[in-house]
Amino acid sequence: MKSKVHIASIGFAAIFGFSFMFSKIALEYVTPIGLISYRFLVAAVLFEMLRRFKVIKIRYQRAQLKPLLLVAIFQPFLYFIFEIYGLNLIASSEAGMMIALIPVFVGILSAIFLKEKPKLIQVFFILLSVSGILYIQISVYNSSSDSSILGFLLVFGAVLSAAIFNITSRSASRTLKTHEITYFMMIFGAISFNLIYVATLLFENRITDYVTNLLQLELILPILYLGIMASIIAFFLVNFALSRLEAHVSSIYANLVTIVGIFAGYLILNESLGYYHFIGSAMIIIGVYGTVRTGRGIRKLKSSSPIA
Repeated sequence: MKSKVHIASIGFAAIFGFSFMFSKIALEYVTPIGLISYRFLVAAVLFEMLRRFKVIKIRYQRAQLKPLLLVAIFQPFLYFIFEIYGLNLIASSEAGMMIALIPVFVGILSAIFLKEKPKLIQVFFILLSVSGILYIQISVYNSSSDSSILGFLLVFGAVLSAAIFNITSRSASRTLKTHEITYFMMIFGAISFNLIYVATLLFENRITDYVTNLLQLELILPILYLGIMASIIAFFLVNFALSRLEAHVSSIYANLVTIVGIFAGYLILNESLGYYHFIGSAMIIIGVYGTVRTGRGIRKLKSSSPIA
C-alpha cells in the first residue's frame, strides 16, 4: 500500500505538470472560463457514464454534503478561476513554479486544523524546496520577463485555494471514498463553470460559440487531456494520496509539478530555460525526497478531526 500511495502522488504531479502546457495551448482558441467549462464537462460526463454503467458506486448521506461542498468550493471552483486567468498572464513554466508554495500553507493549516505537525527536519526540506522556487523566480525577473504582477497574484490565489483543498479533502476522506469525493468535484465544477460560461456568452450575444469552439481540432486534444487525465485521473490520485498520507507530505509532491511544467514549456512551447532552472529544480527534488523520506509513513485521518 505504501508504494501505491507514493506512485499515485508522483502520477498526479506528472499529469498536472503537463496540464499547464495544454492549458496554454487551448487558451489560444478559447477564453479561460470556456476552457474550464469544457474541461469539467468532459470529466463529469465520463464520470457519470461510469456511475450509470455501475463501474463505480456513488452514495451520499446528508451529513456528507458539508465536507463535500467545502472541498468543491476550493477545488475546483476557486482554484481554477484563479489559475486559468493567472495562467493567461504568465508563462506556463512560471505558473508551475508558484505551485511549490502549496506545501508551506498546507503545513501551517494541517498543523492547526488536522493536528498533523511536520517534523523539524521536514520543515527544513519543505523550506529548501520553496527556496528553489524563490531562486528561480528571482532569476526569472532578473533575466527579464513579460509576465504581469496580476498574473502572479491570481496564481497565488490558486495556491491558497489548493492548500485549503488539501485540508478539506483529507478531512472528507474520513467518511467518503476517494471516487465519491472526485465525482462530486467533477459534477460541481461542470455545473458551476458551465453556468458562468453560458451566462457570459448570452450576455455577449454569442451563444453559438459554445458549439463552434469545439469544431476547432486544435482544441480537442487539450480539452480531452485536461478533462480526462488532469481532472478524473489526477484528482482521483490526489484524493487517494490525501486519504493515506498526512496533508503536508502529500502536498510536497505538488512541487514535482514545477519541474514537469518547466521542461514541458521548454521542450514543446519553446519557453526560455536557464541554468537557474536546473539549480532550483535540484533544490525542489531534494526537498520533496527529504520531506517524504523523513515522514511518518501512511497515516489515515482519525474521525476526531475538527474539520467537519
